[in-house]
Amino acid sequence: MKNVWIAALALWTAAALAESGRYALVVDGLACPFCAYGIEKHLRRVEGVQNVDVDVAGGRVLVTVAEGGTLAEPQARKAIEDAGFTLRAFEPEPAP
Repeated sequence: MKNVWIAALALWTAAALAESGRYALVVDGLACPFCAYGIEKHLRRVEGVQNVDVDVAGGRVLVTVAEGGTLAEPQARKAIEDAGFTLRAFEPEPAP
Protein backbone atom coordinates (compact mmCIF):
# COMPACT_ATOMS: atom_id res chain seq x y z
CA MET A 1 0.00 0.00 0.00
CA LYS A 2 2.88 2.34 0.80
CA ASN A 3 4.23 1.96 -2.75
CA VAL A 4 0.84 2.94 -4.18
CA TRP A 5 0.89 6.18 -2.16
CA ILE A 6 4.45 6.95 -3.23
CA ALA A 7 3.56 6.38 -6.89
CA ALA A 8 0.44 8.54 -6.59
CA LEU A 9 2.42 11.33 -4.94
CA ALA A 10 5.06 11.19 -7.67
CA LEU A 11 2.41 11.45 -10.39
CA TRP A 12 0.65 14.32 -8.61
CA THR A 13 3.96 16.19 -8.16
CA ALA A 14 4.85 15.78 -11.84
CA ALA A 15 1.39 16.99 -12.89
CA ALA A 16 1.57 20.00 -10.57
CA LEU A 17 4.95 21.01 -11.96
CA ALA A 18 3.78 20.70 -15.55
CA GLU A 19 0.67 22.80 -14.88
CA SER A 20 2.71 25.99 -14.54
CA GLY A 21 3.67 25.83 -18.22
CA ARG A 22 7.12 27.23 -17.41
CA TYR A 23 10.46 25.51 -17.82
CA ALA A 24 13.93 26.56 -16.72
CA LEU A 25 16.76 25.51 -19.00
CA VAL A 26 20.47 25.83 -18.26
CA VAL A 27 22.43 26.27 -21.48
CA ASP A 28 26.19 26.04 -21.98
CA GLY A 29 27.86 28.48 -24.35
CA LEU A 30 25.70 31.60 -24.00
CA ALA A 31 27.96 34.61 -24.49
CA CYS A 32 26.12 37.44 -26.22
CA PRO A 33 22.75 38.80 -27.38
CA PHE A 34 23.24 37.09 -30.75
CA CYS A 35 23.43 33.74 -28.88
CA ALA A 36 20.21 34.63 -27.07
CA TYR A 37 18.49 35.46 -30.35
CA GLY A 38 19.49 32.11 -31.90
CA ILE A 39 18.17 30.14 -28.94
CA GLU A 40 14.96 32.17 -28.80
CA LYS A 41 14.37 31.69 -32.53
CA HIS A 42 14.76 27.90 -32.32
CA LEU A 43 12.66 27.49 -29.17
CA ARG A 44 9.83 29.59 -30.60
CA ARG A 45 9.57 27.07 -33.45
CA VAL A 46 8.49 24.40 -30.95
CA GLU A 47 4.72 24.04 -31.01
CA GLY A 48 3.05 25.69 -28.02
CA VAL A 49 5.96 27.88 -26.95
CA GLN A 50 4.64 31.37 -26.18
CA ASN A 51 7.55 33.15 -24.57
CA VAL A 52 11.31 32.73 -24.21
CA ASP A 53 13.40 34.80 -21.78
CA VAL A 54 17.16 34.39 -22.05
CA ASP A 55 19.55 35.40 -19.27
CA VAL A 56 22.89 35.46 -21.09
CA ALA A 57 24.98 36.19 -17.98
CA GLY A 58 23.36 33.38 -15.99
CA GLY A 59 23.17 30.89 -18.85
CA ARG A 60 19.48 30.33 -18.13
CA VAL A 61 16.47 30.27 -20.42
CA LEU A 62 12.90 30.46 -19.13
CA VAL A 63 10.34 29.03 -21.56
CA THR A 64 6.59 29.54 -21.20
CA VAL A 65 4.16 27.35 -23.13
CA ALA A 66 0.48 27.87 -23.91
CA GLU A 67 -2.05 26.95 -21.24
CA GLY A 68 -2.48 23.21 -21.07
CA GLY A 69 0.68 22.65 -23.11
CA THR A 70 3.94 21.04 -22.14
CA LEU A 71 7.53 21.12 -23.27
CA ALA A 72 9.34 17.79 -23.29
CA GLU A 73 13.05 17.68 -22.57
CA PRO A 74 13.87 16.05 -25.95
CA GLN A 75 12.08 18.94 -27.73
CA ALA A 76 14.04 21.52 -25.75
CA ARG A 77 17.33 19.65 -26.25
CA LYS A 78 16.83 19.48 -30.02
CA ALA A 79 15.99 23.21 -30.26
CA ILE A 80 19.03 24.14 -28.17
CA GLU A 81 21.33 21.85 -30.15
CA ASP A 82 19.93 23.14 -33.46
CA ALA A 83 20.87 26.63 -32.26
CA GLY A 84 24.43 25.40 -31.66
CA PHE A 85 24.41 25.09 -27.87
CA THR A 86 24.28 22.40 -25.20
CA LEU A 87 21.36 21.86 -22.82
CA ARG A 88 22.87 21.14 -19.40
CA ALA A 89 19.67 21.10 -17.29
CA PHE A 90 15.91 21.05 -17.84
CA GLU A 91 13.47 21.64 -14.99
CA PRO A 92 9.72 22.34 -14.96
CA GLU A 93 9.02 25.41 -12.82
CA PRO A 94 6.49 24.90 -10.02
CA ALA A 95 3.15 26.64 -10.30
CA PRO A 96 3.03 29.91 -8.32
